[in-house]
Amino acid sequence: MIACSGVGKRYPGGLTALADVNCEIGTGEMVFVTGHSGAGKSTLVKLFAAIERPTAGSIVVNGQNLAALRPAALPYLRRNFGLVFQDQKLLFDRSALDNVLLPLAIVGAPRQEALRRAQAALDKVGLLDRAKANPVALSGGEQQRLAIARAVVNRPAILLADEPTANLDADSAAGILDIFRAFHQVGVTVIIATHDPQSHAQPGARMLRLAHGRIAA
Repeated sequence: MIACSGVGKRYPGGLTALADVNCEIGTGEMVFVTGHSGAGKSTLVKLFAAIERPTAGSIVVNGQNLAALRPAALPYLRRNFGLVFQDQKLLFDRSALDNVLLPLAIVGAPRQEALRRAQAALDKVGLLDRAKANPVALSGGEQQRLAIARAVVNRPAILLADEPTANLDADSAAGILDIFRAFHQVGVTVIIATHDPQSHAQPGARMLRLAHGRIAA
């Protein structure tokens, strides 16, 4: 599903975030990208989703070489992904339900179908009873669950998350990992960049450890 060959990422000013990264992630896997702060975890996740482009090597997603994709094709590629970031980028001028409806509005889903799918996504993360709440009224863990509902409402094949438990207490973090594991169990490919030691104990998961921009294990 995702294959990296000799991938490197060098930023202006000379900072090398990744160097000669070679890895494969298969359909239906759950993979934790781990490593020290600055190891390149977030950069690798952004490269997978073509949010950033590599400066060396190639990344192939579902048979498509990202380097060969035209800019106009990127939004269609990203429909394969559900994206969850540490900064959830929630919209605080609308309800939780409206936040989840937004991706469906972008792709032109009929209103009644969109409502049904958004409510189902909220139900999966345990927030259906907070559908009318403004995100500012939700706890940190609830906001992260709302971000996950928005990420999965389009039924993506790949769920990408960057430090989704970084600002949460231990119980909330465990609950978020349970949600990701539930999606993995129904066939979604789940890739999580994290330094959270709880991830190391997840059954059925594979670790991809980075050190100073290179694959360490």
